[in-house]
Amino acid sequence: MDKVKKRNEWWEWTKALFIAVLIAAAVRYFLFTPIVVDGLSMMPTLQDGDRMIVNKFNYKVSTPERFDVIVFHAPEKRDYIKRVIGLPGDKIVYSGDQLFINDKPVSEPYLEGFKEQLAGGILTNDFTLEQITGDERVPEGQLFVMGDNRRYSKDSRHIGTIDIEEIVGDTNLVFWPLQETRLINEQNQ
Repeated sequence: MDKVKKRNEWWEWTKALFIAVLIAAAVRYFLFTPIVVDGLSMMPTLQDGDRMIVNKFNYKVSTPERFDVIVFHAPEKRDYIKRVIGLPGDKIVYSGDQLFINDKPVSEPYLEGFKEQLAGGILTNDFTLEQITGDERVPEGQLFVMGDNRRYSKDSRHIGTIDIEEIVGDTNLVFWPLQETRLINEQNQ
């Protein structure tokens, strides 16, 4: 009787472990996944090596909003982390280090500290969406994205607009390094 009880206990533990692995895999594949920031394109908001949680589910029930920080599959077969600047139908112009969307100036509070460090230097060079992509407005199903470190970011100014279908998810929680744990969208708006 003792052998049967041990075998049943072993089988119960095996089933529990298998179910736990399945749940963890489902959560990672469908809901949340970790990502490591690679590079300087989102400084000062994100630092090289920051570890973040990507919410894969959010855009299955909603659409991206302006200034969301998203992760998407870039043409180079890599995932990029950038900030949404232009939504479908938007006209994008940068002039005098000021963002204009649909001919109206738009504040970018997440850049204010960075601009102050430049002591009057230009963070974002002048451009229009039409100069970059040939389109006057962001096409349907597309987004215009930029890194916060405008001088050193490979973004829509270089790769063009991105297809909304290429979005992995949005991210705003830095969980590592532990002393730097924070919600980025709340500290920058």
